[in-house]
Amino acid sequence: MSWQSRLICRCLRRTFLPQTRKSIDVARVRMLTARRIWTPGVPSGWRLREQYDASDAPLRGEWLIRERPPAQCTLLYLHGGGYYFCSPRSQRAISFGLGKRAGADVFSLDYRLAPEHPFPAALEDALAAYRHLLANGTRPGSIVIGGDSAGGGLGLATLVALRDAGDPLPAGAVLFSPWTDLAATGASIRENDGRDPMFSGEVFARIAPFYLGSASATDPYVSPLYADFRGLPPLSLFVGSSETLLDDTRRVVERARAAGVTVECEIASGMPHIWPIYAPFMPEARRTLDVAANFVRRVSAASARGDEKPQPPQSSETSIAS
Repeated sequence: MSWQSRLICRCLRRTFLPQTRKSIDVARVRMLTARRIWTPGVPSGWRLREQYDASDAPLRGEWLIRERPPAQCTLLYLHGGGYYFCSPRSQRAISFGLGKRAGADVFSLDYRLAPEHPFPAALEDALAAYRHLLANGTRPGSIVIGGDSAGGGLGLATLVALRDAGDPLPAGAVLFSPWTDLAATGASIRENDGRDPMFSGEVFARIAPFYLGSASATDPYVSPLYADFRGLPPLSLFVGSSETLLDDTRRVVERARAAGVTVECEIASGMPHIWPIYAPFMPEARRTLDVAANFVRRVSAASARGDEKPQPPQSSETSIAS
C-alpha cells in the first residue's frame, strides 16, 4: 500500500468508522456529507451541464460531455451512499475520473433517496433514465452502467430489470464495492469486522430498512445477488480485500460466471470502500480507474463491432494493490 492509502485508511478508522457504530441520523449524515464534498475540476475538453430542476426528470442529475473529439460511448453513473445520502456531486472524483480516462460522456443520475422514497423508487429512476437515453437516440451498445456501493448494487439490479423487461441491454457494467445483499448474509460482514477501516459489519443491517420499505431483502431487484444472471452483459467489479462487503462482490462473481456471464473481478489488497473516490491523491485509486476505463472502452468497442463477449484479460481476479 502507498503511504497515501495508509493515511486515508487511518483517517477513516478514526473518523468515519466510529460513526457507523452509532444510531443513524439521516438528516445529520446528509448535512455532514454536503459540507465535506470536495470535487475535481471539469477536465479540459469536457463541459459540465447540471440538471437539477424537477422538470429535468427522468434525466435529473448532471452531464459531463466530451467536446474534443465527441465521445463514442456514454457512462450512466449511479452514485453510492446507502440509498439515503450522497449525490452525483459527491462522487465526481469517480465519475469524472472514469469518464475522462474512457473518453466517455457521463450522465450521473440524481435518483430519489430513501427513506422518503424507498424501493422501488431508485430502480424506477435508473430504468427511466436508461430508457430516456435510448429514446433520445443513444445506442444501447454504446452505454456502460457504472456505480459505487449502493449505486453498484443498483446498477446490477438495473441490468436484471432491463433484461426481464426485454429492453435492449447496455454494453456492460463497472461496479466499485457494490452493495448487492441487503440481507447482509456474507461471511465477510463478520470476518472483516474490525479490519474494514470504514464500516462496522452490523451497520448494513441497520441501514437496509431505509431502502427496503415493505420489500424483502432477498428480492432480486433489491439485492441483485439473488438474481438469475443469465443473459447479462459483461461485468467488471472492484472490491477491497478487507471490506465488510467483500462477499457481496465475490458471490456475485461466482454466480454470474456460473450463469455464463463474462466477469472481471479485481480484489485490491487493503483498500477501503470505494477507494477510487480518492483518485486525486491515491495512486491505487488512479490505477483502478485506469483499469475500469479500459473495460469501458473494450466493451463499448466490442458492441460496436457486434461482438457478444469481449475477451477479458488473462487474469480476471487479481490483487491490484500490494
